[in-house]
Amino acid sequence: MAPPKRKTTGRITPKGTKPGQVTAMAREAAHHDSSISQSSRYTPPTPKEYYESPKWIPIMMAVFIGLGVVSIILRYVVPAFENTNTPVLIGLVFMLAGLFTATKWR
Repeated sequence: MAPPKRKTTGRITPKGTKPGQVTAMAREAAHHDSSISQSSRYTPPTPKEYYESPKWIPIMMAVFIGLGVVSIILRYVVPAFENTNTPVLIGLVFMLAGLFTATKWR
């Protein structure tokens, strides 16, 4: 015989509490947080430049991806590149460089 299924419905909060009422565990946690002493060292705020990328990052990303696409298209348009895959490899390298640059953009 299979064991009874776990009950999924029912009360989550303790019986007798009201919305917005602080429980004993919450009071204890708040007391614990206030007993931690603050550091005496000053930590300066993080500068805005740390979170923002320079303006040239998205431009460089677009240029790399554009050069990759143009290089791959040239392989099929220019008759001199008909027998070689070099433009495709160069295009893939440029596109990977664009993808790598995209990971640095914040």
